[in-house]
Amino acid sequence: MTALLGREPAAEVTVVLRRADGEPSVIANPAFLRDGTPMPTRYWLVDRELRPAVSRLEAGGGVRDAERAVDPAVLEAAHARYAALRDALVPPDHAGPRPSGGVGGARAGVKCLHAHLAWWLVGGDDPVGDWVAARLGLRRPEGGCASMGGPRGRP
Repeated sequence: MTALLGREPAAEVTVVLRRADGEPSVIANPAFLRDGTPMPTRYWLVDRELRPAVSRLEAGGGVRDAERAVDPAVLEAAHARYAALRDALVPPDHAGPRPSGGVGGARAGVKCLHAHLAWWLVGGDDPVGDWVAARLGLRRPEGGCASMGGPRGRP
């Protein structure tokens, strides 16, 4: 995982999606890092081919383009669903700072295409993930979290 992230993970992460060759594609983060820092991003894209492809899309204005293409009310609902999934991991008696925001910690709009695609790949109902996947020619992996069919999500 250190090689895929480029650093030691700051929390115990779980691989929730693998490529056909067995390499991790998406990891799930806990609600808090080892040091107690709240972690807003539940799903993290670590796929060695998809990460740079999404980075190129972002560099070409993809965040702005996705924000224009997606209905703000639909995006707001997606952020709320994502936050609810992540917040369910916070113990009910937790008194300190909590993770906040929706996908990638965004309070509104689009912040990170990687986070949207990661959630979409594991079955999240994410309109921005749909938008990214369409631009990259991806389809959702069979069975949601099971495995990717090929290096770019194709059989």
